Amino acid sequence: MEWRTDCSIIPAISPAIAIDMNGKSNDPRVAWLQDPHAECSPPSNPGGICWRLVLFGPPGAGKGTQAHLLSRRLHACHLSTGELFRSAASYNPCSLTPAMTTALEHMRHGALVPDSTVWAMVRERSGCLHCRGGFLLDGFPRTLAQAEALQVFLEKEQIALSAVVDYELPLDEIILRLGGRRTCEQCNSVFHVIQQPPRTEGLCDHCGGPLIQREDDRPEAIAVRLKVYQQRTAPLVQYYRQLGLLLPVAAAGSPDMICERTVTALEQHRPFAA
Repeated sequence: MEWRTDCSIIPAISPAIAIDMNGKSNDPRVAWLQDPHAECSPPSNPGGICWRLVLFGPPGAGKGTQAHLLSRRLHACHLSTGELFRSAASYNPCSLTPAMTTALEHMRHGALVPDSTVWAMVRERSGCLHCRGGFLLDGFPRTLAQAEALQVFLEKEQIALSAVVDYELPLDEIILRLGGRRTCEQCNSVFHVIQQPPRTEGLCDHCGGPLIQREDDRPEAIAVRLKVYQQRTAPLVQYYRQLGLLLPVAAAGSPDMICERTVTALEQHRPFAA
């Protein structure tokens, strides 16, 4: 597995759920980012529908932004493995769990993090999957083995997924979004040279840091990323389609339009209630 965060054309971190320079979140429900023993605050919609979702989407589809918007809209925890890995890198080594230590060792040496290690990190935070407010899994599962391990765990714990949202975007739109994307070197906020330009060219609106084009946002890298995504995701799409959980959603348009489209599709899908 290779881990990176696929951001959309607007800042990767919603103003309401920001991650500071130390990888800490201002969201009061931060057990996912802290440690396996941390506790979330109670859900803000007691008695409402408990949404439990997995989010898919190719690079550039805006999946991360949708996760933040949906988290506010559905009152569910946003469980991002990308944010989890970044947070782990800032921890005191003495506070790292065995799985986190193993994952960081692989990352420091530029090696892929094995499925078993990724699953171990998620499994350590199994309490988040029991959250009464529901959850949005962003960045996991990414392989069929991970999906199968997750499904076995959920069935054992009697936790039912509401749906697996698959954000779809035409190839030319993906290339347009990624090719014009610029990322802040300091806070990782994301802008777009045409669709979401910074107030001052080349500088981040939030921290004033320099904006760069990531190596994997260059045309030759985009083609490789899309090929790898299709190879890894195709089995997952088929797997969740057979389970009756796959929910395709068009990812074209503004973030708010896509969010509204997603909520409408979810309501028609009739999710499991808590």
